[in-house]
Amino acid sequence: MTQKMLLGDRLVHDGYITEDQLRVALKEQKLTGKKLGEVLITLGFISEDVSREVVGDAVGFSSMSIKGVVPDVNALQLISESFARSHQVMPISLTADHLKVAMSSPDDILLLDKIKRHIKQSIRIEPILVVENEIQYAIDLFYGYELSIDGILRELETGEVEGVLSDEQNEYSQPMVRLMDNILTDAVKKGASDIHFEPEEYYIRIRYRIDGVLQQIRLLHKSFWSALVVRLKVMSSLDLTEQRTPQDGRMNLLVHGREIDFRVSSLPSTHGENFVLRILDRDKGIISLDDLGLDPNSLRELRLMLSRPTGILLVTGPTGSGKTTTLYSMLHEINDVGVNIMTLEDPVEYPMDMVRQTAINEEIGMGFAAGIRALIRQDPDIILIGEIRDGETAEMALRAAMTGHQVFATLHANTAIGAIPRLLDIGVPRSILAGNVIGILAQRLTRRLCPKCKEAYEPDTFEKKLLGVAENDSLILYRAKGCSACNHVGYKGRLAILETLRFNDELDELLLAEASQHKILEHAMENGYTTMLHNALRRVRAGDTSLEEISRIVDLTELV
Repeated sequence: MTQKMLLGDRLVHDGYITEDQLRVALKEQKLTGKKLGEVLITLGFISEDVSREVVGDAVGFSSMSIKGVVPDVNALQLISESFARSHQVMPISLTADHLKVAMSSPDDILLLDKIKRHIKQSIRIEPILVVENEIQYAIDLFYGYELSIDGILRELETGEVEGVLSDEQNEYSQPMVRLMDNILTDAVKKGASDIHFEPEEYYIRIRYRIDGVLQQIRLLHKSFWSALVVRLKVMSSLDLTEQRTPQDGRMNLLVHGREIDFRVSSLPSTHGENFVLRILDRDKGIISLDDLGLDPNSLRELRLMLSRPTGILLVTGPTGSGKTTTLYSMLHEINDVGVNIMTLEDPVEYPMDMVRQTAINEEIGMGFAAGIRALIRQDPDIILIGEIRDGETAEMALRAAMTGHQVFATLHANTAIGAIPRLLDIGVPRSILAGNVIGILAQRLTRRLCPKCKEAYEPDTFEKKLLGVAENDSLILYRAKGCSACNHVGYKGRLAILETLRFNDELDELLLAEASQHKILEHAMENGYTTMLHNALRRVRAGDTSLEEISRIVDLTELV
């Protein structure tokens, strides 16, 4: 019995996979020649974390394939090319005090000691088991070429940029290839959600959206634009000859061992085609409810809603408020082999194991309403609808909830209670709404103060009034300052501010009686409902964010 069979048997014994899944994986392994652990991950039978845990237990080290991995520029600078070639090691990624190094013999203690002496820094070395030919290929590919953005720009300025579409095996000889890869990996490393390439009359502006706010990263001379456009279109399979109409495409890149997807959109503008790349990081896109950063009350209310077997649960908020992330987290919470989960999305952003995901295609008549009809014939237990845009889709979603399904959907509305008149406005009858709505969530994302540099201060009289604190009372708040850890912005990461409206029999009766929004709000607050404004202020008092930041997402004038 081979070592790979032993690994499979261990996964079966520990309950991670079944005998049937192992047989499927072994057959796929014979066809592809890949490692068994890699095949099991590709098939969705185990997660990457499980694979690393089990393989680590078996051989004592993490293992991975570095084909297509774009290494960290700072990591490459720590280990010289001559050292890497003579010892067959390849730096992969670098954090503040942690360097991942690909090695064919990760248990070689003497070599690990040589690496520590070579880098001359107090950094923890994590050896990763990688086959030797992949290490040699990576050394040949990445060493010997300038990989910093400044260095590549100098190279471009002193030489002609030609051969962007070269058929050479080593495409890294082309500086434009390296420049684009460097920009993409830099954006992922900085936690950006979008990359904007914006042509102006004389220059190109590159901006990242980090924590919901655009930050200018680079200005490049306009002479680079044609080559950048060609490279972007080649990578995302867009039509090179079409410059007058919008285009959409996709591409992916391995960054520090993680597969990152990019959704590419081009739009003709005054000074050339404008490109926006949405970064879809699978590792960050699907997270547990516990890791969403919700306050305890919102998390408890959300879990109570999820426990109801039938009905519709709506998530509201503007574009970019994290609705999709929350919906995926809810699906992740209830995803199990015993339920059939089906989704309708526009487009599908993050693939999920055991979930049947369908993309909307209006051109062939596959809209949300038609899609719901098709899904119901697929014996679903749970249906996710990407967005309710019209009365027909809303009514179909509610009828699916009436016939014994649990339905999740998003809707554009400013508040949880404001979703009710929105549904009525698009033509949903009160008789269908009452009794079929599990609850409504309204959500916003606010930036979290950087924990390393946030600055304490005593609020002034006006700020105390906003927080409902007497003028003579002592209170400490925090504001943004800026340091190297947060790129001198003062904020790092985001947190969700929610208001959760859970429906009950009394609320259904008010709905049928055509009660006003004010009456519904009064009843909800008597039953523990708190508005987004007050939940945001609670986070300010807790030191998680600042008054200045929450003023971007909630209306503080209500308190004046």
